[in-house]
Amino acid sequence: MSRSRIVAGITLIAVFVAAGIGYLGWRVATTQSAAAQTGVQLDRPDTMLYVEPGTNRVRQVRGDAVVGTGPACQRVYASGGTMACLRATAVPMASEVDLIDTTGKVLKTLQLWGNPSRVRVSPSGKLAAWTVFRSGDSYLAAGAFSTTAGIYDLRSGTHYGSLEDFTAYVDGRPYRSVDVNYWGVTFAADDARFYATMASKGKTWLVRGDLANRSLTALRENVECPSLSPDGSRIAYKFRTGKTWRLHVLTVATGADIALAETSHIDDQPAWLADDTVAYGKQDDGQPGVFAVPADGSGQPRKLVAGSSPAAW
Repeated sequence: MSRSRIVAGITLIAVFVAAGIGYLGWRVATTQSAAAQTGVQLDRPDTMLYVEPGTNRVRQVRGDAVVGTGPACQRVYASGGTMACLRATAVPMASEVDLIDTTGKVLKTLQLWGNPSRVRVSPSGKLAAWTVFRSGDSYLAAGAFSTTAGIYDLRSGTHYGSLEDFTAYVDGRPYRSVDVNYWGVTFAADDARFYATMASKGKTWLVRGDLANRSLTALRENVECPSLSPDGSRIAYKFRTGKTWRLHVLTVATGADIALAETSHIDDQPAWLADDTVAYGKQDDGQPGVFAVPADGSGQPRKLVAGSSPAAW
């Protein structure tokens, strides 16, 4: 594992601590059933979900108005009538993800090994993916951390396990290395393909995944935390320059790539609010904030709300 990945891992742990994320606080907030407390409406395409700082509760906003409140999560995402809520548990280095329908019913709870990092739902609402941040892998140096990502199919109940169990290809050849890590899944509309980040030996790649044959094909280097646009034509992602990341948008068909107007260091998986707008979380005067920027490289960043983990709905 590269020194930069270890540093990134330590930074993420520090973010968790600074945010005051704790299982006891969540447990107090969930003395009622999940259905009773999930007041977000998953049939409103003109709203945005985010995680409120301090409470970690999911809020749903339309413009400046809060129109719904959901459970406590560290990361949230919704699509196709399914909301995924990823949070830490009482067990060290353990998480769980609730998959919740439009009535607030928890359809499935998955127990995970690792701290919460990313979560996504496919456009159909039938597939969910997560990334967790963990330690204890045999190849790691003492005190180092890694990431792992997995996918679950609500229709069939298929748990695809870790992407580390898929066959990866780089330059047309199978790639096998004990230090491979994956994070930041984003789904195509067909529920068959997805994109993610693969890292190994100090490099990162954008990989295209195929669920049917459990394969991953490397497409391009230095693409992290991909997010596929609603029309499926572009990928917003983090581009590393030295020790910082800047948001870029990649056109899938042509390979054309542009830097967005947000010039700050961004350590987040962006989310598309529309075909022309990318949202993301960043620190704002020491507090988490949700910002948005045009997807064509024009304009300027604008703050939407205090919070994190934005998701259009």
